[in-house]
Order: sequence, then C-alpha cells, then structure tokens
Amino acid sequence: MARYTGPKTKISRRFGEPILGNGKWLDKNSNPPGMHGDKKKRKTLGEYALQLREKQKAKYTYGILEKQFRKTFEEASRRGGVTGENLIKLCEARLDNTVFRMGIAPSRPAARQLVSHKHIEVNGDVLNVPSYQMKAGDVITIKEGSKGRTYITSMVRAKNPKFSWLDWNETEMKGTFITYPERESVPENIKEQLIVELYSK
Repeated sequence: MARYTGPKTKISRRFGEPILGNGKWLDKNSNPPGMHGDKKKRKTLGEYALQLREKQKAKYTYGILEKQFRKTFEEASRRGGVTGENLIKLCEARLDNTVFRMGIAPSRPAARQLVSHKHIEVNGDVLNVPSYQMKAGDVITIKEGSKGRTYITSMVRAKNPKFSWLDWNETEMKGTFITYPERESVPENIKEQLIVELYSK
C-alpha cells in the first residue's frame, strides 16, 4: 500500500507549517530545506508554482498520493456545488481522516495504520481501506478484539468539539459520521481554489 515514508520535518519546513506532525522542530529551525536555508535569494513564486505548492500541501496533509488525489478531484468536479469545497469534503470523509478527527488516533498516519491493521469497524464490518469514503450515518467502532490492547486504548482521547460533523463517545469507543463538513469548519490551511485552477489547465 503506497504512502509517503520520507522525512516529515523536511516537508513541514518546506511549507512552514506542521502539516506532518506536531511541528516541534519548526521552533528550532523553520527555514526551508537546503544548505542555504532562507539566505539564498529566492524568486517570487509564479502562478503555476503557487498552484502546485498548494496541491502538494493538500496531498501531504491527507496522506494521498498523486493518482488517488486526481481521482478524488475528478469525483469532486462531478458533484454539484463548488469543486474546491467538494474536494476538501471528500478528503475529510476518508476513513483514516475520520478516525483521526474522532480522536481514536493522534495523527493521520497512526489512523491509517489502525485501519490497515483491521482494528476499525464501519457499520459492524471490519474495513482495512484507509481511503474508504464515509457516508452520513456510518458508525465507526474499534473492533471488539482490539479494545483490550493498551497501545490502542492509550491513543483514544475525547473528540474535539470543533468537529461538529462527527460524534464520538470515548467510553463506548463508538462514533458516527453525521454529515460532510462545511469548508469553514475544516481547520486546514489549504487554498483549494488554487488546486482547482491547476487541474483545470
């Protein structure tokens, strides 16, 4: 199963944001990667470079590789409404992202691992596909045989109240995907319109 396994801090430094982790190293060194850091004179990024940068940021944030990200964009463009907002909604509705948002895992890579290792059930069935698209009313639970594993239960925390499109009960280890989120409710700093412009060329 393809996924990014390279240096996470380097990617965070490239964008100047903790998009792959807690960003603790950005306090020590927030310069872009490279031997010259930010000392080397850099040209102002052009339109295409800005659009490409935004697409890369979204891909790294949600842990999606190019082919799958393009398919997600094509699905977003087929749906009614604003394509950019649809793209963010589809990324947020991925199973691994939903597990992360509910507080079952501390990061998206950790959530992806829980799903891949068959610790998560959706509507009573074990699913090991991180890209599975959640639908309104879908119920997520931790598999019964996994509830007694300390390394799993130690990661579980209360759901962030900001994510109103989800419901999670850490005592019962059960949650519900209520609906797709509105764009203003998603905290990620992604300019999705630039991605739409890039793919529309």
